[in-house]
Parts: sequence; C-alpha cells; structure tokens
Amino acid sequence: MSETFVSEISPSLNDAGPVAAAMKSELETAFTPAYLRFENESNNHGGPATDSHFKLVLVAPEFEGLRSVQRHQLVYKVLASYLQASVHALSLHLFTLSEWDARNNAVADSPACLGGSKGS
Repeated sequence: MSETFVSEISPSLNDAGPVAAAMKSELETAFTPAYLRFENESNNHGGPATDSHFKLVLVAPEFEGLRSVQRHQLVYKVLASYLQASVHALSLHLFTLSEWDARNNAVADSPACLGGSKGS
C-alpha cells in the first residue's frame, strides 16, 4: 500500500496532531487502501486552527460499484465523531483503482481559502 501524510505544518504523521493521526488510523482500519493520502490543510485557512482542515485521497476496493455520494457516506460514517467535534473541513477524493489509474494518480490542488482572516 502506498500512503502518505502531508502537512506543511507537520511534515510527518508523528507530528501531525492528534486529530489527524487518529483520523488516518480510523481510515486504515475501515478500508483496504490501495492508496491513501491525507493532507492537513489547516495552514491554508484563517484563524488559529492547526488540526481542523483536511484533504483525503483514498483509493479502495470498497468503493467499487458505489456512486460518489455513497462513498462519501462511508467515509463520513467512519469519521463521524471527528466531523461532529474538531474537524471544520474535509475534502474527499474517493476512487476505485481503475478510476485512480484513469486520472493518472492525481487530484487537483485545493483552492485558496477566502474565509476568516485570509479573506479580502
């Protein structure tokens, strides 16, 4: 399995913060990831939050035959306790292996946040 945790705030999973590390562990337990990339994007958002904005790229066989909304529902169910508490934003990019291959193993960068103290 190829997996990555990326954070401009914390370059390693060990320094990612308790919320990020716990969410990643939950995802690894619930799914059989062929690829998992979990990015802490909190530094791109206004305010003091450092462990609250995330981007998830997950490629898993569990998504085969499911519509996008069904895939999102699966992930939301796994991460429900985090989404109800400390997580403010979660960008989901969920694929089957064939979809991921068709995308050349890439997703678009997240847009810049215009809210909070970074807004105009």
